[in-house]
Formats: sequence, C-alpha cells, structure tokens
Amino acid sequence: MLTVIVTALFIALVLNIFLKKVHLPTIIGYIFTGTIVAYSFDLHHAVNNHTLQEIAEYGVVFLMFTIGLEFSVEHLKKMKNEVFVAGSMQIGITALVVYGMAHYIFGIEQQVSFIISLAIALSSTAIVLKTFNETGEINKRYGQRSLGILIMQDIAVIPILLVIGFLSSDSSDVGSMVIRMAISAVILLTLLWFIGKYLLEPFFDAIVKTNSDELFVGTILFLAIGASVLAHAMGFTHALGAFIAGMLIAETKYKHQAEADLIPFRDLLLGVFFVTVGMQIKFDIIFEYIHIILLLLVAIMVLKFILIFLIVKINETKRVSIKTALSLVQVGEFSLALLELARSGGLIGPPYGQVMIVTIVLSMIITPIILKNLSAMADFITRKNNQEEHNIEATSVSGHTVILGFGEFGRNVAKTLRDSGQIYVAVENNIETYQRAKSNGESIVFGSATSKEIIKSTNISGAQNVIVAIDNPKKLYNVCEILKRYVDSHKIIVKIHTSAEKHMIQELGIDKIVIENELASDKVSELIVEKYSNN
Repeated sequence: MLTVIVTALFIALVLNIFLKKVHLPTIIGYIFTGTIVAYSFDLHHAVNNHTLQEIAEYGVVFLMFTIGLEFSVEHLKKMKNEVFVAGSMQIGITALVVYGMAHYIFGIEQQVSFIISLAIALSSTAIVLKTFNETGEINKRYGQRSLGILIMQDIAVIPILLVIGFLSSDSSDVGSMVIRMAISAVILLTLLWFIGKYLLEPFFDAIVKTNSDELFVGTILFLAIGASVLAHAMGFTHALGAFIAGMLIAETKYKHQAEADLIPFRDLLLGVFFVTVGMQIKFDIIFEYIHIILLLLVAIMVLKFILIFLIVKINETKRVSIKTALSLVQVGEFSLALLELARSGGLIGPPYGQVMIVTIVLSMIITPIILKNLSAMADFITRKNNQEEHNIEATSVSGHTVILGFGEFGRNVAKTLRDSGQIYVAVENNIETYQRAKSNGESIVFGSATSKEIIKSTNISGAQNVIVAIDNPKKLYNVCEILKRYVDSHKIIVKIHTSAEKHMIQELGIDKIVIENELASDKVSELIVEKYSNN
C-alpha cells in the first residue's frame, strides 16, 4: 500500500508540474494519476472500497465547508432566486428532457432512463467551485449563478438518493420515509442553528485565548467533520452538513482564519477524490463503446448548455447566462455515487452503468479546460469582446491601505489615515487587540498575515499601500515573501526594529523600510542637539 501511495504522489507531482507549465489545472493531473495507478497496480476494484470512498468524499465536504464560510444565512437569503428557483428549474427540466429522450426516442427501459436522467441533471461541485475559488470568479455574477444552482443540486442529492434507495428496496411505505426525513431535517437545522447562535462564538473565544494554533485548527476540523457526520447520521449528505456549519461560522469573526487553516486539508483530500475518479476509467469500455461515449458526451454537454442558458437568461444578461451554462455542462461527482447505488441495487446494469461512468469522467476532465477559457468562449459565442463581469461584493474596496499588524505602530498609522479620510483595512491575529479594535469601529480582519487567504480577503491586489508592522522577524520575512506574489514592491512599506533586519528584507526587492530604533535614536539626538544649542 505504501508503494502505491508513494507512486501516486510521484506521478501526481510530475504530471502537475508539466500541466502547470502549459497552464492547465491540477485536477486533470490527479484524474490521470488515478488512471495510471489503477492500471499499474490493478486497483480498479479499490475505487469501490468504502473507506477510500469516505476519505475521498471529505475533499468535497471540506470544499462545501469553505464555500459555506463565504455565504452567511443572510447571503443565502439574498440568493434564494439562484438557489431555489433557477436551481430547481435546472434539475427538473434537465431530468425531464433527458428521461423523455432516453425512454421514448432511444427505447431505454423506464427505470434505467429515470436514473440516467437524474445523474445527468447534476454537475460537478468539486471542479467548478474549486476552480472558481482559486480564480476569484466565485464572486462574479456567473460564479454566483453557478454556485446557486450547485447548492440546489447538492440539496437535491438527498431526495434523489432516497428515491433510488426506495426503488432498490422492497419497502412500499414512502409516506413514513418522507416524514422521517422531514423530522430529521428540522432536528438537524434546529440543532446547528442553536449551536451557531449561542455556543460557537464563546467556544472560539476560549480556544483563541489559549494562543494555540493547533487547537484552533483542531476546532475547525472538529466542526467541519462533526457537522458532516451529524448530517449523514440523519440521512443527509456529508457535504450539506459541512456547508451549513460553514455558514454558521461565517457569522463570526473567525471565518477568514478558519478558511485559511482548512484549505490545505481540503486541497489534499480533493486530490484524493479526483484520483478515485481517474481510477474509474476503463479503456476496454472506452474502446468498445467509443462511438456511443463520444456522441453521448457531446449530446449531454450541448443539451445542458442550452437548457441552463435558457433558464438563467430569464432574468440575467446573455453573457452571464452563457458563462453560467458553460460552467455547468459537465456531469458531477454525486452522479457517480448515484450510479453506484443504482448498480448495487440492481437498478442499472451493463453496459449502461460503465458507459455513463466513463462519459461522466471524461466530462469532468474537459471541464477545467472550459473553465479556464470561459471568457474566450463567451466572446466567440457572442461575437464580441466584453469586459469581465464585476465582482458582486460591494465591500471589495480598492485604492486603500492594508495594515498588517495592529499593535501601537499600526494603530497610529490607522489613526493618521482615518483623520485624513483615507480607507484602510487592518489584519490582526491577537484576539484581545482585534476585539478592542472592532469595538472601536476599526476596519479589521481577524487572522494571521502569513495566510494567503487572509491576505487576499483584504483585496490586497487593489491596495494603494501595504504597511507591514509585525514584530516577529521570521514571521515578518514570511509575510513580505507572500506579499510579493500579490502586490508590487513599491507599494510595500515595512517597519523593522533594528538595522540588522534591513538586509533580509532588501533581499526580497523591498526598499521602503522604516527602522524603528534609528528613528528613535535620531529623535533623541535632535533633542540633545536642540538642548545644547539653546544653552
């Protein structure tokens, strides 16, 4: 097993180094890694291993948790049209059209047509949201429309899996099953709401006051995994529970740091998830049914594009509708779980199951390429070159000053900026300092300045100046190194204590350096000279 893991890691690293050079996303590398490993070690059967499936699923779970962090309850209320109207229409209409074509045109039996229609109606949460999160497109209008539809799809997975489970069983008591699910939903939402409303903030305060980074990370993992396990125990998906937990934490001041700490776990487990997707590719099936697979792949993507475009176009611009439709043309990871459940329940057999799985995986491989070229494809379809859609976040400031570290120096700088009417955003990871600043109405974010996610949450790329006022020299260097990736050197002003630290910062190409001890000694010297001159 260790040999398999080491081999998979090596292959993934080599493939992704190459893919990055040609500007393709790592998702494709992970999928190809899974295929190579599956054939090298004859592991196609391993993809059905329950433990591996659960580990892989937690990539999607953590992804939904971080998405939830960006969307509070109030935010979701504002998105009710995108989620409940557009999302429901997309699932219902797509499933209905596919069912009609499969059963009445191609003569596929009724039950198999029904299952295929539900599978095709779903898109890939993991690929679309991971890509949009990395590029910042999640905050653009088409990103929001895509997110709304994907959230509704994740919610719809629950009744879809219930229906398939019911068809697989001999039970005929649908009413009692629906009642049980309704009661479970009420209990789950009430419990999570109570925890978020009355327990979450005090719990976080107690953890942060320990000044222990590992306890904070452990708390985030506990909340994400705990909420997902609770949701699953009540008959819902792991991902939905994690999404709700993320939404609750979004109401607290710890959302940015929570996201920053969870991202390494999320990306690692998403990698495992995509490896398992690649393990499901079987070349013998591809070669035998290649003509059917390619026709089916094109037909699905064209059909979904047309339907989603028409649905979104009802109350959206043409360009946003095109980009949303292009983003969701693939078939998603939950469809693979749906087909596996149907197969194990004897509802769908060969060759339909394997042909659909290969088609789904191929659609997922193509998706990152489509997402990378959304603007170019929209330009081609509309025959004109439009400017990019603006971010919908009204709070995204620009031309501001970012202050990293809100000690006495940072507070003095903030006061000067405030008195002169300039906009600033501060970052501080000391909870007492943060709470005092927040109570005084300061524009401040809680989190560590060494986190790329915290840095990006201040809209660092749009800042006019970035002031680094951190006392720890090692941390100071790390922060400056990170800043270089997002902002030009001439915008960075660094405060250090002694001249010994100056050379270290200059190595990074930063020239605007303020040495605190030199300023103090110069001031003292001025006072002494002034005293003697007066005498």
